[in-house]
This record gives sequence, structure tokens and C-alpha cells, in this order.
Amino acid sequence: MTDGQKIKSSLSQQAYDRAFDLDIKYGCCPQCVLTAVKETVGYVTDETIQSSHALSGGGALMGDGICGALTGGLLALGAKKGRPADKLHKGRGISNFNAAKKLVEQFDNEFGGTSCKHLQEKFSGRTWDMWKAEEYNNFSEARGDQCAHATGLVTKWVVDTLKPEKK
Repeated sequence: MTDGQKIKSSLSQQAYDRAFDLDIKYGCCPQCVLTAVKETVGYVTDETIQSSHALSGGGALMGDGICGALTGGLLALGAKKGRPADKLHKGRGISNFNAAKKLVEQFDNEFGGTSCKHLQEKFSGRTWDMWKAEEYNNFSEARGDQCAHATGLVTKWVVDTLKPEKK
């Protein structure tokens, strides 16, 4: 393993651990991914972290959409590789799509699906109405640390893809 690979591996493990811990303590998986990416390799802004809040739980805690951790990972990739607003006319920005596709495929290969409801069922045997406090609490207990692990893995994969920001 080269020195560069060791540093990258160390950073990605640090990012995994930070995202996992944040998810256990505070929840809101997209914010946990983005915060850990910001703290380890940069690129992500506080505004991006804040704006990701409603993406948790498959979008507004509804479960139907893509896993919030995966959404956070996609946003983190876009923070570096995405098409800037002043360059919409410059093409599709295929390098970001390639990185994003790889992340979605890694996630799908690991978990067998990408929706929050899919993960709820995989992690606990059923889906939950996260707008009902009792169901949310029961899901939290039933899933254990599996959502935090998914959050950590996404973060690790993103950090493995990105190079540290030069400060």
C-alpha cells in the first residue's frame, strides 16, 4: 500500500467512524454523511448540510424515496464534481454522473435496494410510519445500528472517491 493509499484509507475510516457516531447520537443520515465528509476532505458547505435536513428518512421521513444517507453521499459528490450553476449551458457534467452511478451501485450491491422503506424492511422486517412517535421509536430499537452503519459506509465510499481539499 502506498503512502497515498494509506492516507486515503485512514481518512475514509475516520469519515466512517464520524458519520456512524453522528447518526447514533443525532440521526438525520444525510446531514451525518455531509458533516463527516466536510470534516475529513472538505468541499461540503454548511448550507448544503442544512439544506439536506428534509431528505432524511427517504424524504420528509416518508420512507418512499432514496435512503437519506445515499442522498447525502450524492450531494457530497456533487459538491466537488457537480455542474456549477453558472455552467448549465456547458453540458451534462458526466464525470459527476459517473461517480454518482458508482455510489448508487455500491449501495445497491451492499443493501439490495436504495429506498428508505427497503432498508427499513431489510433492517427490521417491516416498514414504519416515522411520523408516529411510537413507530419511530420502535424502528430505532429494531434497526439497532444498521442505519448508522449504512451512513458510515456511504461516507467511506464518498471519501474514497474524493481527494482532500487543498487548504
